[in-house]
Amino acid sequence: MAAITASMVAELRAKTDAPMMECKKALTEAEGNMDRAEEILRVKLGNKAGKAASRITAEGVVAAYRDGTSGAMVEVNCETDFVTKNESFIRMAQAAAELIAKHGPADVAALGALPYSQDGFGPTLEDVRKGLVGKIGENMTFRRFKRFGGGAKLAHYLHGTRIGVVVEFEGDDVAAKDVAMHVAAMKPVALASGDVPQELIERERSIAQQKAAESGKPADIVSKMVEGSVQKYLKEVSLLNQPFVKNDKQTVQAMLKGANTTIKGFTLFVVGEGIEKRADDFAAEVAAQVAAAKQNA
Repeated sequence: MAAITASMVAELRAKTDAPMMECKKALTEAEGNMDRAEEILRVKLGNKAGKAASRITAEGVVAAYRDGTSGAMVEVNCETDFVTKNESFIRMAQAAAELIAKHGPADVAALGALPYSQDGFGPTLEDVRKGLVGKIGENMTFRRFKRFGGGAKLAHYLHGTRIGVVVEFEGDDVAAKDVAMHVAAMKPVALASGDVPQELIERERSIAQQKAAESGKPADIVSKMVEGSVQKYLKEVSLLNQPFVKNDKQTVQAMLKGANTTIKGFTLFVVGEGIEKRADDFAAEVAAQVAAAKQNA
């Protein structure tokens, strides 16, 4: 039996927003398997356990650059929110997006090797990054990027500096910009239902099966319940099937049809998405609270 530590409980709580004791019970039942414990919580608590799954835990900015049908978007991370407002850090991120669009580096290492000078540092972007790390006293990394140049028109939207969207399209510019804003708000995982990754579908089906099994209904009814849940999920996470944020009486697909516009694809970057927040601080906080309670008892 795997030992359930305070940091494991804290990590699961940060991902799900579930109460600490429920997290501990789920981890115990799952024998320490984090993914299985998250499933158990979703079965027990429903969607409430998934509310914080996308909560941002790392700091940084998303920057975008567009020039006609070519462009790029990049995520640059740092340690604290303070640095995301630093003019030099922001300028470096914006320069990185332009360099990606113009030179098409294969990876982060190739991006760092591109010529660039700023604030007396250079002659490469990596040299500038290292120089700013030393000057500001905080680590910075180029986490991920995507270059666009397939010939489709581009629209982009930045929600502050933490969420960035680029939409590839043919048709009306205004409709495409509206879709970019919609993506930032609703965060679809795929363009259409058929594009949703199979592993996400199977996970949702597993959760639906566990929920349906607890209903005590006949097998044929359970099967219909599961399929209904999966189909509902597919509509909720595919862009074209989502209710349009500016008019929820119509889907995004219907809005685009009315505007004679076709979306070829979209890219969504959310700062820190998928980066696990260190749980040591939370565990230490809990321990401190317990110790304080004992002293006051």
